[in-house]
Amino acid sequence: MSDKRKNIEFIDESRERKELKRAGTLKGLLAGSLLTREKVVRQLPFILFLTLLAFIYIGNRYHAERLVRENSKLQDQVKELRAKSISTSAELMHLSKQSEVVRLIREKNLGLRESVTPPRKIVVEKDE
Repeated sequence: MSDKRKNIEFIDESRERKELKRAGTLKGLLAGSLLTREKVVRQLPFILFLTLLAFIYIGNRYHAERLVRENSKLQDQVKELRAKSISTSAELMHLSKQSEVVRLIREKNLGLRESVTPPRKIVVEKDE
């Protein structure tokens, strides 16, 4: 009886070797015999973990690219707003000149005149 058991085990090992050779080929992979082997089934959690890491890596890459594009758009907007701010500031400085104020008052006929007397400082003495 022990001889039969040894023979059966020997036959199973030779079958396993044949299956291993067959499963290693592309035909074995497509047939699914590779996925039914015990060693592969034991490694399945690790394979799933690696797949999860790959998905996270791909998602992280897409997220980073989206942030870079958004950052580029925001930098362009900042440049445009900075240029607009500088031009508005220059225009305001030009309009606030005394000569420009006088010219605008004359154009709009507001009836105001430019003061010809310089301002004086008022000093208040404290009564003791």
